[in-house]
Formats: sequence, C-alpha cells, structure tokens
Amino acid sequence: MTSQPKRGRAALSRRETLLFEAGIKLGGVFHQYLGIPVSARTAESLARAIEAAVGLQPYVERVSVRIRPERGGPLGRGRYAYRYLVPEMLDVSVVLAHGSMQVEANLHHREDLRYPLMRVVRVAATGARRDPPRRGGSRVTGRSRRPRRRASG
Repeated sequence: MTSQPKRGRAALSRRETLLFEAGIKLGGVFHQYLGIPVSARTAESLARAIEAAVGLQPYVERVSVRIRPERGGPLGRGRYAYRYLVPEMLDVSVVLAHGSMQVEANLHHREDLRYPLMRVVRVAATGARRDPPRRGGSRVTGRSRRPRRRASG
C-alpha cells in the first residue's frame, strides 16, 4: 500500500511567501483590468480603485498605481473618446510586509522588451516586527483609510 502525500501547505519562509504574494498581486492587476475603458479623465479614479482593491489583500503595506492613457492605441471620438487599458499604460508598485521581512515589486512596461515586466525591486529584513494586516488593514499610498461602518439592523 502506497502512502498518499500529505495535504496542506508547503513550509515557506516569510521571504518566499512575500515574493509569491507580490507576483500574485501584480499578476492579478495585470489580468483583471486589461481591456477596461479608460480616458485621461478617468485614469486617476481607475488607478485609485485598483489601489483600494489590491490594498485589501494580505500582507499589503503600500500599493501605487499609475495609468498613462497617452500610451494606448487610437482614441475614439465624441462620447467614445477613450482607449482600452493596455499593458503599456500600467506602472504598479507593491510593498508587502510579514514579520520583519519586506518585499517591494513592480510592474512596468519595458519598451526595449516590448513586454510588461514584473520584477522584485527589493527584499529586506526591516528589523521591525510586522504581523500580517487583518482584513481591510492595509494602506493605500497617499491616502488614509476610513474605518468601515457596520450596517445597523
């Protein structure tokens, strides 16, 4: 009789966990939002919405999204004067922390490669102990989060 492999999670270090999570978060932004209509008028609010969504996830300490609609394809006319979000428009940076470990990663379109490259920018032991934020406990760059109000009734 052969034994079945144990089910559960692999023993990952905090560093490995953060590196994995950084890739998941950047890949999520990339694959979830491409193709959404965007214009110069709506780019900022779309970027803040993406930051807020990513900021809800575990280990996120900071997230910054910049959308550059001028990097897109042809612009429509009149009420259809928008483009679709494409990889060339995105500049995304995330900082994740777990315990005393911190990871910074980004997504940036590399013109020389003609490719949206995701890369680890920094991995550091901070010396400060940080526990993973509880749900809703992360920060969005440049903005403070208000506590959620519970519905009564």
